Amino acid sequence: MKYGLFLAILLSGAAQAQTQTVACHITYGGATRVIEAAPVSTPYTVPTVEVGSYFLFRLVFEAGTAIKAYVYADRDSGPVPLHQASFDYPVQNAGRYGFSGQHFVYEPVRDGELQYWCELRP
Repeated sequence: MKYGLFLAILLSGAAQAQTQTVACHITYGGATRVIEAAPVSTPYTVPTVEVGSYFLFRLVFEAGTAIKAYVYADRDSGPVPLHQASFDYPVQNAGRYGFSGQHFVYEPVRDGELQYWCELRP
């Protein structure tokens, strides 16, 4: 009986995740844009998104399990990880900066700043 209840809860969470998306509000160079992600079954195919001329942002919503945000420096030799945040799913938006709170990431070369926060959308 324990396994049946566990499976029902797990499937319920996965079904709920299929109807939701994650939206991250990214501010860089005085401009804000929103990157949205739908649930995926495998994180390996999710691409990065260019933010300005130096940052790459990757948002992964693993169906029913986790939400992950990555920030990379886009260098000539290839992407270099600067920041990674993981959030167990399900999450709840809590206040002005969604479920993630506000994050600040700094360029190690040009002294620029990227800010982001993420929310769950129905």
